[in-house]
Amino acid sequence: MTTQIDALVIGAGFAGLYQLHSLRDRLGLSATVLEAGGDLGGTWYWNRYPGARCDSESHAYRYFFSRELNEEWEWSERYPGPPEILKYLGRVAEKFDLRRDIRFGCRVVSAHYDKAANRWVVETDAGDRYVVTYLVAAVGCLSSANVPDIPGLADFGGKWYHTGKWPHEGVDLAGKRVGLIGTGSTGIQAAPVIAQTAAHLKVFQRTPTYSVPARNAPLTPEFKRWVRENHAEIRAIAESTPNGHAFRIAKRNVADVTPEERQAIYEAAWETGGLQFRATFHDLMIDQAANDTAAAFLKGRILATVRDPKTARALADIDHPYAAKRPPIDTGYFETFNRDNVELVDLRVDPIESIAPLGIRTKSAEHALDVIVFATGYDAMTGPLLSIDIRGRGARSLREDWCAGPNTYLGLQVPGYPNFFTITGPGSPSVLTNMPVAIEQHVEWITECIDHMRRNGIDTIEPDPEAARKWGAHINELADATLLSKAKHSWYYGANVPGKPRVFMPYAGGMARYRSLCTDVAARGYDGFLLKRRDGHEVAAARGGGTGNFGVERGPGI
Repeated sequence: MTTQIDALVIGAGFAGLYQLHSLRDRLGLSATVLEAGGDLGGTWYWNRYPGARCDSESHAYRYFFSRELNEEWEWSERYPGPPEILKYLGRVAEKFDLRRDIRFGCRVVSAHYDKAANRWVVETDAGDRYVVTYLVAAVGCLSSANVPDIPGLADFGGKWYHTGKWPHEGVDLAGKRVGLIGTGSTGIQAAPVIAQTAAHLKVFQRTPTYSVPARNAPLTPEFKRWVRENHAEIRAIAESTPNGHAFRIAKRNVADVTPEERQAIYEAAWETGGLQFRATFHDLMIDQAANDTAAAFLKGRILATVRDPKTARALADIDHPYAAKRPPIDTGYFETFNRDNVELVDLRVDPIESIAPLGIRTKSAEHALDVIVFATGYDAMTGPLLSIDIRGRGARSLREDWCAGPNTYLGLQVPGYPNFFTITGPGSPSVLTNMPVAIEQHVEWITECIDHMRRNGIDTIEPDPEAARKWGAHINELADATLLSKAKHSWYYGANVPGKPRVFMPYAGGMARYRSLCTDVAARGYDGFLLKRRDGHEVAAARGGGTGNFGVERGPGI
C-alpha cells in the first residue's frame, strides 16, 4: 500500500505526539506517525524494568504548550514512573485526537529521498510505502538498546533481558540468582528493586559513578495546587535555564563561600535530593577544583553508607568529575549493598571473559546465575537514526556520511538530506536537558520552518555543509570548555558502543542559549541553511549564525 501525505513523523513518544499535533492541527497538513511499538510512549513504552522512573521532577516533565492540559492533569509523585507517564501521554493523545493518525506496530526500515519528485519514500517492515514532502525523525535519543557482544551469550542456559526492552508482562525474579551488568542510571534504579525479590543479586560494575538520593514522595495537595496556579512561572524558569529544569542554578561559585558554608550547602542539597544537587554552585561544570569539592562530598557519602569497606571503596573509586557523565539519582542504591543477598563484582579488578551456560565467567571466578539483566544503556543519539536506511540527495547514505560521527546543523537537519528534520538529535542539547522542554522547542522551530517554506513558495531546506562543519566544531569547543570533556568514556562520546566514533554529540552550551541561537537563525531568514524555491532559485539568507559566530558561553552548561 502506498500513501501520499504532506508529512511523516517517525516515533510516537513526547516528540512525535506534539509534532503531529503541530503539523496537523496548526498548519493543516496531512500527517501520519509511524511507531514501531504497540502503543504510544516512545522510551516509556519500552522501559518498564524494575525501578524505572523519570529523573526530572514531574511538575516540569510535561508539555507546556497547553495551559488547559496542565490544569486538567495532576502528577501523583515527585518522579513519575512509566505507568503514570504513559497515562499522561494517553490523556494528551485523547485530548488532541492524535491516535487516528498514528500507526502502531509499524517499524520504518528505509527512507529514501527522490530528488526528481522532491519527496521522501518511506517503507515499513510490512512493506507499506509512504510518499511525503516533509520527514521528521522523532525516534528518541535513548531508544536503541545496546547489548554488549560478550562471547557465549547464546549458550547461556538461563534467561537474559535488556532493561530497554523489558517484557511488558514483567519478569518474575523471585528466588532467582540474578546478575546485573551495568551501573549507570538504569542499573542504579534497578538494583534496589531486584534485590527485594531475587534470592541473590550480583552487580557487575565496570565504572563506578556518583548518585544522589531522589527523595521521591507523593505530591501534597498544596504542591499540586501551586503547580496548577503557577503554570506560567514554572514554564518561564524551565525555558530560561541551561538544563530545562524548573530550578535555577546558583550564581555563586565554590570559592565564594567558606568550607563550612559549602558543607552546609551540600548537606541541604543532599537532603533535598534529585538533580538540584548539581545546581548548588555555578562553576561545578567548568572548574575542576570546584567540582572536586562536590565529588569529595559524594564519595564520602558512599563510604559512610556502605558497611563493607572493600565494597565501599570499589563503589567510591570514581575516575571522572561529578556530572561529567549522566548524573544518576537513586532510591536506596548504595544501601542495597548492605543486604546479605547482594554482592558487588568489580570488573576493573576481575573483568568478564565470557558468558557460560550456567552464568558469567570472569577472570578469576564463575558466577552461577539464573537470570542476566543488561543495564548497559543505548546506542545513544545516533543509533535510532542509523538503524534506518536513510538515503538523501544522490542516494548518499546517512550511515556512510556519519561513519566518523554525526554531522548536523543545530541538531535539526543534515546536509544533503532536504526536508528531513531531527528532533533532539545529535548536535542539540537533548540528553543534557529535561527532555520535554527541548522537544517543545524543536517541534515549534520545525513547525515554524515548514510554515515559512509553504508561505514563501520554498521547496526545499537543508544545511549549508560549511555551516554544519562549523556547528560541529562549536559542539566540540563547548564540550572542551566544560568538564564534560574529562569523561571520554561517557556515552555522550559514544564510548559504550564498540566501534562507534568517539565524538561528543550533544550541545553543551545550555538550552536557553541554544533556543536563542535557533531563534536568531530563523530571524535571519534561516541563515546557514540552503533554501530553494519551487522554480529552482535559491533564497538568500542574511549572514550571521551560519558563518560560525556562535560564541562560547563559559556558563554552567548543563
